[in-house]
Amino acid sequence: MSRKLGLFVLTALCLLTVSFAAAGPLAICTFQVDATPPLGSPLCDAAVAPAKQIVDPLSVRGLVLFGDVAPIVLCAVDWVGIGNGGYDAWREALARAAGTSVDRVAVHTLHQHDAPGCDFDAEALLASHGLSGAMFHVAFARQTIDKTVAAIRQSMTAPHPVTHLGIGIGRVERVASNRRVLGPDGKVQYVRYSASTIEAARAAPEGVVDPTVRALSFWNNDQPLVVLTYYATHPQSYYGQGGVSFDFVGMARAQREAALPGVPQIHFNGAAGNVAVGKYNDGAPANRPILADRLAAGMSAAWNATQRIPISGSDIGWKTRHVTLPLRDLLIDETPLVQLLDNASVKPSDRVRAATDLVWARRSKSGHAIQLSCLRLGPAFVLHMPGELFVEYQLAAAAMKPQATVCMAAYGDYGPGYIGTQIAYSQGGYETSYVSRVAPEVEKVLMEAMADLLK
Repeated sequence: MSRKLGLFVLTALCLLTVSFAAAGPLAICTFQVDATPPLGSPLCDAAVAPAKQIVDPLSVRGLVLFGDVAPIVLCAVDWVGIGNGGYDAWREALARAAGTSVDRVAVHTLHQHDAPGCDFDAEALLASHGLSGAMFHVAFARQTIDKTVAAIRQSMTAPHPVTHLGIGIGRVERVASNRRVLGPDGKVQYVRYSASTIEAARAAPEGVVDPTVRALSFWNNDQPLVVLTYYATHPQSYYGQGGVSFDFVGMARAQREAALPGVPQIHFNGAAGNVAVGKYNDGAPANRPILADRLAAGMSAAWNATQRIPISGSDIGWKTRHVTLPLRDLLIDETPLVQLLDNASVKPSDRVRAATDLVWARRSKSGHAIQLSCLRLGPAFVLHMPGELFVEYQLAAAAMKPQATVCMAAYGDYGPGYIGTQIAYSQGGYETSYVSRVAPEVEKVLMEAMADLLK
């Protein structure tokens, strides 16, 4: 394609975007591209073995929503996390592709551990220390962004009119359990990870979880166009052996695709920072399809419970709020992190961790604000949140709007790491240790922001 012809096509697509944004009726485009890393690529930000085999193909899935104003882009990626400069780059590229502003783009990961991450700021810092590519396959990450941009532009040539919104809720049995099992003293006695072999930990109650999967669907009269599902749990059954996989959440999604041929399924992970499957999983590979079947059953129940209501462009709302998250006291003094990053005798995964800590600390000290957003779809609301958020935030959001359906997609900007509740930081446990880059006061900041977004 010549440069002149390419510019003409891009201009035509932008004009198409403007026409739908001002038209009144609602329309959508869906897109999907492969996001499977090459063999040898680092996985889970170099915290596990690199890719040795492809067990499942990973994907980027999303939609562009056209209403009465500028387009909205929702995107879910089968990666462990996209943070800091990586998150900025993804949103900026998708905004350009859809002809909209960056603040109307939400990108989230599903957080599978046998999958790559992306943080261009950390990569730049690592590269300056001779560790370029230690955290993730940089060229592959940029190629995936480019492929997603191309897919969005292609999808915009054939938008689908939307006449109805579907809303359904199903219950998921024997999947999620809280990772933090408290002892008699109110402190964390066991951390019940994604796989647990500690009998006492597995025997403990499920604890605080959100057992429901919520399904939103867009329809053109009687024809379903796409289904979006939201459920909160760490998506690992077993991992770290070098097998790239979308794990049991991807398997459940695939089951729903098979049950509804031709209807794209886009899944988002909710506030799952302190939720995993450890009560029901000892790490045996045979448990992966079992967990997938249970999640798929909940998704099916949500689909079967779906009620459709008419919807138009005027029923769509988009609200944002920028918040500055308080920096963890452990990161105020950068000296230990700089020394760790500079130490060539330290294993690369620890230096990668130091680089990501430094990037977040410096962004935070510079006054960097994270954007939260809320999509209103008639009587339904979708909150888009950062980090590995504790499930209490998701439950609190639902309680703020009890007469509505409130969905949550977490794992947006992965920069903050785990985000606990204020009391959790005094209880101990892994999730509120060094893996959380924010201070306990973060709860007040986020709760107030969510309340404002849901007004």
